[in-house]
Amino acid sequence: MTTGRFETVPLSSDSARIVHRLAGSGDHVAFWVAAWILLGAGALSVLVSLLSRGPPVSFLAVTVVFRIVGGSFAACGLVAWRRRPDNHSGRLMTATGFAFLASPLLAQLDSSLARTAGLLLRNVWLLLLVAILLTFLTGGRLRTRTDRTIVWAVAVSLVVISPLWLMFLEVEGNLLFVQPAAEIAKAVDGVQQWLYLPIALAVTAVVASRWRSASRPGRRALLPSVAGSVYLLFFTAVLTAGLVGVPPPYAVYWVLAFSVAIVPVAFLTGLLRSRLARGGLVDLFRGMRALHPVDLRAALARALGDPSLVIAYPVPGGFVDSDGRPVTLPGEGGDRSVVPVERDGEINAVLVYDRSLDDDPELVEAVGGATAIALENQHLHVEAEARLAEVLASRERVIAAGDAERRRIERNLHDGAQQRLVTLALQLSLIGRQIRVDPSDAEQLVTSASDELAQSLEELRELARGIHPAALDQGLDVALDALAVRSAVPTTVSCDPGPRLPEPVAFAAYLVASEALANIARYAHATAVTVRLVRTGDGAVIEVTDDGIGGADPARGSGLRGLADRVEALDGRLRVSSPTGAGTIVTAQLPVSLPTAG
Repeated sequence: MTTGRFETVPLSSDSARIVHRLAGSGDHVAFWVAAWILLGAGALSVLVSLLSRGPPVSFLAVTVVFRIVGGSFAACGLVAWRRRPDNHSGRLMTATGFAFLASPLLAQLDSSLARTAGLLLRNVWLLLLVAILLTFLTGGRLRTRTDRTIVWAVAVSLVVISPLWLMFLEVEGNLLFVQPAAEIAKAVDGVQQWLYLPIALAVTAVVASRWRSASRPGRRALLPSVAGSVYLLFFTAVLTAGLVGVPPPYAVYWVLAFSVAIVPVAFLTGLLRSRLARGGLVDLFRGMRALHPVDLRAALARALGDPSLVIAYPVPGGFVDSDGRPVTLPGEGGDRSVVPVERDGEINAVLVYDRSLDDDPELVEAVGGATAIALENQHLHVEAEARLAEVLASRERVIAAGDAERRRIERNLHDGAQQRLVTLALQLSLIGRQIRVDPSDAEQLVTSASDELAQSLEELRELARGIHPAALDQGLDVALDALAVRSAVPTTVSCDPGPRLPEPVAFAAYLVASEALANIARYAHATAVTVRLVRTGDGAVIEVTDDGIGGADPARGSGLRGLADRVEALDGRLRVSSPTGAGTIVTAQLPVSLPTAG
């Protein structure tokens, strides 16, 4: 090797194919065990080789230490690869680490081919490192033209200049050697080293530009690239100093050898930050139950570490935020990403967040799930409040209807049976006085009192029928037939055979049919009505259908609204379908098992 120069070789193409095939089965424990054993054996072999050579010669010791420390890339890469197989950064890190170890390992082999490969592909670790620094936020993929140009520049320097250098380098085992020309070899080597300076500056400029325009979470995600850029500048500065005739002190090379560990350490720090961020989800889930939409956005932003997070809700024609302001969803290739939050297969909301967070898809997925739960809680809360308001309104209507019914009964008793009973009492008093004085007059009073008593009994029966129809005592089927007979519109009754329904259920079904038939007679202009009673496994369904003009609206009348209250009090449901000109269908679903109090 040349003074002040670090060498390496990558895995061979056959090895790369093997690794690629194994990556497809990366879920197998054997693959990961073999990878860790291979890494440990390689590092140990390099270390043993260093110790067995005796006193260090020139830059041999610092070079081997550089390789071993660089091998930490492989350890970090294996952790990342295992944890996130869909991200190519882990594979790149692993390949870089093994590339650091490959050169001293190949140098131990007694083969000219191996030694030539070690010299020819000595700095592929630099190519892989540049690719990692430029693709940390893109999952190992080069997305911009600038990135591709920089990587291609490094690749060309390795593919074109390295073979040219070996053609004039007279060393043992060099299969590409043509003729001895030490000055030419030194000049070619110098050209390659000078090329590393603009490449390092270009990488640093790209990373700095991304850092400057990135959000806070984006800058946290860029920390490994920043650390790698600093190391790359340090590396090229040492090389450049040697090229201009100012060789740095020997200790600087030791600092350079150990500083290469900054990048994988920064990578692990990024992984640790992701785990800590996931720990914040505990607080998010704990306080999610009563979150207002505005508070929900703030809580999710804290969990993701992204103050610019936006929750957008679908509306006709687009999306809006919690304040109703329009939100434009970002397109492909920007610095923002979108994840949908679905409920029952439909998009309930979308999260718009910093694209750098895509590096931790598990965190984004967890926050998306938390959002779905929070929105579901909000929906259930709103639904519960609406049901509570409906129950309160229904209770008020039931109370009002009960008061009105009591007043009606009181009025009927006062104006009818009560007055007749008072008259009857007076007549009995007169009979008592006249029975000895004028028996014939007393007899007429008895006849009149008997008539008053008969009329009072009839009125009380009518009143009782208004409260509880007598026909129900013989069963709902008989009561419905009686309603059909008295209906002003020809009515057909159809009842499924089955066990007798509980009295509250039968009474509610009877009232539904009675009120529906009364409304049909008054408003429907119908010529035929069908009443159908079906007993189901968990209750009964009564349906009243007419062929009238339709247009019935429960909200405009107290009759159907009162029936809905009575049906819902039994935990049932009343539905009215009444399109204009197509008749009306009133359907009540009534459960047999009545709701219990408390």
